[in-house]
Amino acid sequence: MTGRAGGRSLPVSLGVGAALFAVYVATLAPGVTFWDAGEFIAAAHTLGIPHPPGTPLYVLVAHVWSRALGFLPTAAATNLLSAVCTAAAGAVSAGLVARWTGSRVAGAAAGLCAGAMSTVWSSATETEVYAASMLLACLTMLAAERAHGPGDSRWRLLAAYGFGLAAALHVSALVAGPAAIWLGLRTGDADRPSEPVAPTLALGAAYAAAIAVGVASVGAGAAAVALLAAALAAARGRPRAPLAALPLLALPLAALVGASAIGFLIARAPHDPAINQGNPSTLAALVGVVGRRQYAVAGLWPRQAPVWLQAANFLEYVDWQVALGLAPGVTPSPWRTPVTVAYLALAAVGFAWHRRRDRRSWEALTILEASASVGVLAYLNFKAGPSIGWGILPDSAPHEPRERDYFFALAFWCWGLWAGMGGVALAARLRSRRRAVTAGLAAAALPVALNWRAMDRRRSPDAELPREFAQALIQSAPERAVLFVAGDNDSYPLWYLQQVEGLRRDVTTITMPLLGAEWYRAELRRRHGLGDAEHVARWYGTDETVRALASSARLLGRPVAASVAAQRDERAWMAAPGWRLRGLVYASDSEGWSVDSAFTGRLAAELAPRLAREPGEGIDHVPRFTYRLLQCPSAALRKPADSAARALLDSTCNSP
Repeated sequence: MTGRAGGRSLPVSLGVGAALFAVYVATLAPGVTFWDAGEFIAAAHTLGIPHPPGTPLYVLVAHVWSRALGFLPTAAATNLLSAVCTAAAGAVSAGLVARWTGSRVAGAAAGLCAGAMSTVWSSATETEVYAASMLLACLTMLAAERAHGPGDSRWRLLAAYGFGLAAALHVSALVAGPAAIWLGLRTGDADRPSEPVAPTLALGAAYAAAIAVGVASVGAGAAAVALLAAALAAARGRPRAPLAALPLLALPLAALVGASAIGFLIARAPHDPAINQGNPSTLAALVGVVGRRQYAVAGLWPRQAPVWLQAANFLEYVDWQVALGLAPGVTPSPWRTPVTVAYLALAAVGFAWHRRRDRRSWEALTILEASASVGVLAYLNFKAGPSIGWGILPDSAPHEPRERDYFFALAFWCWGLWAGMGGVALAARLRSRRRAVTAGLAAAALPVALNWRAMDRRRSPDAELPREFAQALIQSAPERAVLFVAGDNDSYPLWYLQQVEGLRRDVTTITMPLLGAEWYRAELRRRHGLGDAEHVARWYGTDETVRALASSARLLGRPVAASVAAQRDERAWMAAPGWRLRGLVYASDSEGWSVDSAFTGRLAAELAPRLAREPGEGIDHVPRFTYRLLQCPSAALRKPADSAARALLDSTCNSP
């Protein structure tokens, strides 16, 4: 990079990138983690299609990356991809700040502090699309930064191409679109008239966004962009307006080329890969997947939770960012929260210092902060988080199934950039330059130490829990069982084990929350002969659908089983005369309620050494819940024989 920091900002970028990469590798998850990671690893391994919007570009990159690093286990390789992406995003941001402010120290401090935010760090150490999305957002900002001068059309094309890539990677990268457009609008040179960079970038971003939400007709969209481009060229008063419009037409074309990876979905789906969510084998199905039609996407109004509670939920996430290791729980802490306030104050200092140093980039970062915080909060319209609103909202009020802090990662990234600048600005008051540099960098890097304990995924037992639970669960299933599971953290680690490690492929897993999707019911019938045409074409509700699937499994001579995470009423839908607890599953039994003492005893003995340490408190309840489920076999065996019946099976092993 060039500018007031000169070409010497490159070593700053490389240094920050290397430092963050070392931190992420030292805390990298050794294997599969909870939530979406198991599905993404399986999809990358099989060139499959994960849940909407399908993230085809991520799947392709992760597949090639894991093949290139074939000497590593697949999960470790794809986890490492996230570390590389986030470290590279830190490097790009450090170089941009150094260029904008003319201070290499400020660039280094900003990049380090942003990369240490807990939400950013968490995505950097597991297989998750948000790390790649963060890098794409930073690269698009870099391209827009370089696109503000005459003759810099290649950078505009690159920025528009980045917008298109966001449509094929993950729409969250488009949150940086308004800031990138503002960088293109403001040349920073009052003596040089600006070319219409912002309008042209806006066209590319709008086109990519339309594709990303699955509502664009490519033909109609291209025609509209062409008309707008011609109008802009004419408005500039150039005598060759049609020719002047040609560069503008290139922007949506560049966005379209970037988004072309979406075509992978419709090309791959007819081959029916093992992971084929949404089965986008037709144009209508493709639009449904890319537009996330499978989910009940909330509109802007009515709000799914009170506005003040949604804001409080965001502030709760803010409190987790810089010192989570001091108090890993969800509630404010007298140890952690004052540190949060201190770094908010530091960011305020950096905010003011940045404004004085470079108004144009300060405006762009302010827009990015607003888009990534208030904008995301307003647009996504979340329900109350799982850790907030209890005792305030009615007991029947819906809550999100998991914390959604990762959607605000770019907001926390901006905060970290300003906090790093603020540390340098305050330290500059020291008389000794060497001490000032040391103090500024130390303040920026302190969140690394303060978050380490909570962010270290290599610590036991958390590092082993997802795979341990999945392996114990699937090994508990009878041969050729049809296994009903309760949700993401039953399903995705199982998909990983079956597709990546090849374990127990004789078992068919049925994810009950997915049964409302017609494509999923059709998949179960097409692949496994489960269900009937009537229940595929028409939705009768989860209870009736589970009953029909269990019945068809029995007709095929296949055992019916349910994960211990399934609740009593869900097992009742399977219409079994009785249940036998077999390790971590309930197997259908015609002789009433019982415990398979031999198998359950062997599994309990195998699990005992691995359960010596209980997971610590954290912002995610799943590790502790899973740890309790893994204790189910030994708990069941401790009960007297005459009480190992319904009360045991309904409370000891699966109460939430």
